[in-house]
Order: sequence, then structure tokens, then C-alpha cells
Amino acid sequence: MKTLKNICIVSILALVISSCKNETQPEVKTVDVEVSKKDVAQNLDPNATYAKVEFGIDGMTCAMGCAKTIEKKMAKMDGVKSAKVDFDKRLAMVEYDEAKVTPESLEETVTKVADIYKVKDMKKVIDFESNEAKPCKADCNKACCANMSEAEKKECKADCKKACCNGEKKAE
Repeated sequence: MKTLKNICIVSILALVISSCKNETQPEVKTVDVEVSKKDVAQNLDPNATYAKVEFGIDGMTCAMGCAKTIEKKMAKMDGVKSAKVDFDKRLAMVEYDEAKVTPESLEETVTKVADIYKVKDMKKVIDFESNEAKPCKADCNKACCANMSEAEKKECKADCKKACCNGEKKAE
């Protein structure tokens, strides 16, 4: 009996000693929760007027913890159709129902996630900023360069990867 008591005491002491940590910061764990796109689509009003805004977010330190958390909080808002936060560009892109969501409520949601996040340069846009090349139509005559001003042709030429848009002749 005495031996069993000693073994239990040693085991408890070993457990207590091995579980102590020298860190003063609490351990933070991030849990990903999937939001079904089907559920989001059912909550959207087909007759609503949707607006798109882009804005910068200062204070983010990581892609998974900061950017994804902000993105999920905005995506869960009633009236938000889509929310994307690009950590590398420090840029948020949100499409929302103007009757249910305001730019101020989006800013409030971001700052409620943590006090260190600050919204800057919020602006309404027609299309979100993209670094990807825009696809050209199959017919080069109707692709980027047809019926456009010189400025539009230059802009399209920079974005389009099709040979006809880049000034090269179409193979016939």
C-alpha cells in the first residue's frame, strides 16, 4: 500500500512539473469553420442593390489569424454577399446589400475583431482590383481592341494575354 501511494505521488509530481510552462502569453488556437456557400446563397435577396467596396486594413500581422478572421467576420454579416481579405496587399474587398450593410458597419466589424486593426481609404468600386490577366474572347476582332478608344486599347493590351491584343498578327 505504501509503495502504491509513493508511485501515485511521484506520478502526480511528474505530471505537474512537466505541464508547467515558462510562457506568460496564453496559447492561441485558431479553429477554421466552413460557411456553406449554399446557406449564403439562400440568404441573399435577388432584388437587392449590391455595392462593392475596397479598403485597406492596417495592423494585420498574419494571413491565417488576422486576415482570415476579419474575412470570416465580415462574411457572416447579414447582407454581405462576399468578403475577401488579401493579407499581402492589406486590402479587403466586400460586396454587400446597401439596404442592410453600410461602409461604417463594415469598418465597425473590422475594428471589433481587435483594437489594432484600422480601416483606411474605403472606396466604392465597380470591379475589384485584380492582378490576373483578363481573358480575351475567342474572336480576335471582337476581343480587347475592337471598338475601343486608344487609351482603352493600351489598358487592354497590358492586361490581355492573347496574341492579337498584344499587337501580334492573328495566325490565319
